Amino acid sequence: MAEHIDFGSLKLRFLRDRHETGGSLDMFEMTLQPEGRMPVPHYHESWEETVYGLSGTVTFTVEGQDREVGPGESLFIPRGAVHGFSNRSGAPASCLCILTPGVLGPEYFRELAALLKSGRPDPAKAREIMLRHGLVPA
Repeated sequence: MAEHIDFGSLKLRFLRDRHETGGSLDMFEMTLQPEGRMPVPHYHESWEETVYGLSGTVTFTVEGQDREVGPGESLFIPRGAVHGFSNRSGAPASCLCILTPGVLGPEYFRELAALLKSGRPDPAKAREIMLRHGLVPA
């Protein structure tokens, strides 16, 4: 069964479970409610990401440039590119995220979700979680 993780305004649904991915996460659906966003811009040192729009519009900011990704559109995020994302559209939006190679484990999302649900999360703690799992806060 695929796992769901709820961050409040951000929800993730793993499309393959841990047994199918060898314990790493390489494909997930991300749904953002209006005003939902990634709390800390970041980059990946050891993987790249491709995002495919499914519904609504998600704005990805990559190296300071905004790029809207809607249904049928895609965006490639290379290793080392500082990026974040948000939903500025006023309606829920979702996209499919594929990491190559799939090295980010579900534990990262569980830890970050627990921190974000605690109310006003300490940015230093968010950065610590990100660094521990291979994401570099920018």
